[in-house]
Amino acid sequence: MDPRRQRTVEALLRAAEEIFSTRGADEVTVEEIARKAGVAVGSIYNHFGSKSGLHAAVVEQALGVDRDHMDRAYGEERTPVEQLYAAADEYLEFYLAYPEYFRMLAFPGEPGQYPAGREVAERLARSVDGQNRRMVEALRRAMDAGAIRAVDPEEAATVLWAAWNGVISLGWRPDSLRRSEPELRRLVHTATDIIANGLLAR
Repeated sequence: MDPRRQRTVEALLRAAEEIFSTRGADEVTVEEIARKAGVAVGSIYNHFGSKSGLHAAVVEQALGVDRDHMDRAYGEERTPVEQLYAAADEYLEFYLAYPEYFRMLAFPGEPGQYPAGREVAERLARSVDGQNRRMVEALRRAMDAGAIRAVDPEEAATVLWAAWNGVISLGWRPDSLRRSEPELRRLVHTATDIIANGLLAR
């Protein structure tokens, strides 16, 4: 790809990342994206075919980065319990490095009325479910090894994922409930500890 074309594509992706992280695709216009990127509206159609094509490209990038983080978490050198804590750490690192991507995946907007929007939403949901399946398998292996008590692994994975999302979202609150990066690290571990060990004294 020639440098000028590359710069245009990168500018559109950056602008779209920021805009789509806060609003659904149906609420955004191609004019708004082009204006933020500093390029002509026609560039969106030339490089991505449509606004939906650009949205899909941004979501695909976000999914790829998230997958890279989770691949590191679920490395075979770790025990299943270590994988769960590593997944919590990597999920937070994903947010800290790519906050726009995190918001798009953790708190997606409404898919809208058009088929392309619904297709992207389904693609996103399938990918998130696939990552959660890895957590389910880690929980199953931990139970089989006697490292954690028997629970419904799918429910436990859903609770962990939802807890991490809730904790991490404190990082962008505009009020006194906002938490700093060190606080988020402690809270994500606390959430994982509560699920892994429970609150009841043994």
